[in-house]
Amino acid sequence: MAGKKAVRIGGAGGFLGDSSVAAPQLIAGGDLDYLVLDYLAEATMSVLGRVRRKKPDEGYARDFTDWVWKDNLAAIREKRVRIVTNAGGVNPHACRARMEKIAADAGFSFRIAVIEGDDLIGRLPEFAGKTEMFKGDAFPAADAVLSANAYLGGFPIARALAEGADVVITGRVVDSALTLGPLIHEFGWKDTDYDQLAAGSLAGHVIECGAQATGGLFTDWEDVPDWAHIGYPVIECHADGSFVVTKPPGTGGLVSPAAVAEQILYEVGDPQAYALPDVVCDFSAVTVKPVGENRVLVDNTRGYAPSGCYKVSVTWTDGWRCIAASPVVGRDAARKAQRQAEAVLTRLDEMLRQRNLGPFRASRVEILGAEASYGAQGRDLGVREVVARIGVEHDDRRAMDLFLREFDAPTTSMSVGTTGWFGGRPAISPVARVFSFLIPRSEVTPVISLGDQRIAVQEGASAQPFDPARLVRPQISEAPLPANDDEVEVPLVDIAWARSGDKGDAFNVGVIARDPALLPVIRRALTQDALLKFFAHEFEGAANPEVRTYELPGLNAMNFHLMDALGGGQFASLRMDPLAKGKAQQLLDMPVKVPASLLRR
Repeated sequence: MAGKKAVRIGGAGGFLGDSSVAAPQLIAGGDLDYLVLDYLAEATMSVLGRVRRKKPDEGYARDFTDWVWKDNLAAIREKRVRIVTNAGGVNPHACRARMEKIAADAGFSFRIAVIEGDDLIGRLPEFAGKTEMFKGDAFPAADAVLSANAYLGGFPIARALAEGADVVITGRVVDSALTLGPLIHEFGWKDTDYDQLAAGSLAGHVIECGAQATGGLFTDWEDVPDWAHIGYPVIECHADGSFVVTKPPGTGGLVSPAAVAEQILYEVGDPQAYALPDVVCDFSAVTVKPVGENRVLVDNTRGYAPSGCYKVSVTWTDGWRCIAASPVVGRDAARKAQRQAEAVLTRLDEMLRQRNLGPFRASRVEILGAEASYGAQGRDLGVREVVARIGVEHDDRRAMDLFLREFDAPTTSMSVGTTGWFGGRPAISPVARVFSFLIPRSEVTPVISLGDQRIAVQEGASAQPFDPARLVRPQISEAPLPANDDEVEVPLVDIAWARSGDKGDAFNVGVIARDPALLPVIRRALTQDALLKFFAHEFEGAANPEVRTYELPGLNAMNFHLMDALGGGQFASLRMDPLAKGKAQQLLDMPVKVPASLLRR
């Protein structure tokens, strides 16, 4: 780890709504050079886009300006921590104006740079002929579009820091760029230093979801101390790309090889072709190794030339939705709730026909508390209290009004034990969908706005863009499983850790062997056919169900990418888990047969 000293970066935000304790904890105890905060999921862009439509001076993350920024100004100045965040959303200049006013009112002044150029909503007519890159759909109507943004990379952030910015506010960038930008600036990495760029991107990927890297969402959750005071991640990054994951001293949580490995696999499709604007990352040989208490070294990341394109994400409205819930109590609660929900939908279908509104284009009933999300894997628990959750979609908002009027009627006319609205009157909201396509980098110009300066950062295509055909997949050669050994059936969780996450209308489950000798058992059990069968309920309505399997020998892991499996995903899905947070938990209950001698290890 020769060269410049380690650069310490803290990850204080994983989504719009993350805890306000993260930033002060990291500023006070993280000994940081940089603090990064990520706010922008695809669904968040649609929300901010709607806000900007109504209030042109809004559309940024108020969580950042009015909590993180306002509450920590003095500490930020005292500790001389530089901040990089995508809190600018769809209106980064308004975000900066709000920050400058808050700072001035408190007697402070900061050099705040804005990265712009990602917002393409003014160029919609140029894209009318584009088709969706994953499903081939036609481009949405311009008046339905809420946001249209290119995912920028790390080099404009690095340039802003080189120009002396104390704070860098971006709109849409890839999440990991918030970390990669400072590392490019600190270590002078060039645009052809692919291994280092990939490693810096992995560092950003590990901390972009806050405490998910430090014990949050960990399979072995009982091993994680003190959730209330969980430590947020700090990475010590080196010029060769290797980095150590840790957390502030005296905090809760856990930094272990398994917890870090789970986060590495979170929301990853092909781990050898993790495409970003600046580099295509290969995580297949990545290793995690303990190097002290709550300290894990991550190394051996590889990188390839980028594709020469930016991904553009368009969010748009497509009709209306409403989701309502009502508890049902007593014997046979699940059966009563199911019958009642079906009766409500039958009544509503008849009422819609009478009004010439047409049927709901989608509806879904889930009985929460009765393992509704497990499909055929669910167990009859004989529970005596459940929540009947009904979701509906329609092109006409009047259908939603009708749904709200009728949903509560069973409180006095159907199942005994029905208690009425759960959590207050439900809200009607637009169905938000995502449309993605690629655009040549030469057609988008990032611009840095800092003081009176406006600096264009033109990024062209690579001389030799990434060619997936050149990838060399890991060659798996392993000793056969023990012969003449009795096999014991156990749940997968006994031999593996796992984490899942959404990838649009798909999800991944990364599975890590607790012992390298158990990886052949996992490989034998989790075949594509077995997963298609186990998750059959997730593929309901799928046009092209598919399971893609990838090997990560460096982590003793496999990654499974389940396509067309989330009912639209995020705000377009009526399912209770559209972000796929629980899919790994479901899979970890899958029974697998293990040679007894391996279990004894």
